[in-house]
Amino acid sequence: MNTSLETFILKSTPASIFDPNLDMETRIPLNNGTSIPALGLGTWQSAAGEVEKAVAHALKVGYKHVDGAYCYANEDEVGKGLKEAFDSGIKREDIFITSKLWCTYHTKVEEGLDKSLKSLGVDYLDLFLMHWPVPMNPNGNHDRFPTLPDGKRDLDHSTTHVETWKRMEKLLSTGKVKAIGVANYSKPYLEELLAKANVIPAVNQIENHPYLPQQEIVDLCTDKGVHVTAYSPLGSTGSPLFEEEGVQKIAKKNGVEVGTVLLSWHGEWYEMRLK
Repeated sequence: MNTSLETFILKSTPASIFDPNLDMETRIPLNNGTSIPALGLGTWQSAAGEVEKAVAHALKVGYKHVDGAYCYANEDEVGKGLKEAFDSGIKREDIFITSKLWCTYHTKVEEGLDKSLKSLGVDYLDLFLMHWPVPMNPNGNHDRFPTLPDGKRDLDHSTTHVETWKRMEKLLSTGKVKAIGVANYSKPYLEELLAKANVIPAVNQIENHPYLPQQEIVDLCTDKGVHVTAYSPLGSTGSPLFEEEGVQKIAKKNGVEVGTVLLSWHGEWYEMRLK
């Protein structure tokens, strides 16, 4: 690790690394009056035959948030894990469930929502996100990843992400979602959306870690009261962050695990939201 990156991590890591106060019981307030658990179980790339057990086990040992998406193609199995946990006595109202509207459902958002609700076996979501601000052909050659004859992605130019958001706003009156938000939004996209939105997104879920701080969009979200949820907080698939000499040095110096250092790096923003 170069010195500048090590310094950057140390600068952004709060003093709470010595006495971590963010755990599975910690909740962060959202701009609509609800709150979201600070830590959650992501189900992206979870292997078939394993995600059901992972979800059930996670909830039984104290996790309060499960994050999934229609695009992950595993929500049926996530739903089985949820059912196992609920059958064991865990209450639905104590668990925060997130799912995401996939790109081929931008013009039929309630249908997309209903598919996820059915697979998950629940009546409502705590948070429903627009997975990407990129509409795709809802009648293409594939339900999730339609392509043109030349192999390029089959996009839907008849609508826009702002129009999709307007459709999502209407879901709030159905009782099927408690909060709506976006994912993978950069500053230009969010600025375009905010200029026309009646409901400010409660969340923007983005890839965020020391290799990809995305400070510009984080600052905009902070300014507008949009909660930033970090996916791949330990680094994206195959990331060498755990092997970074500087991260290991910080962990050893403070007597904590490397994963604690990487999660604590996010703590400064979270602590500010808790104030």
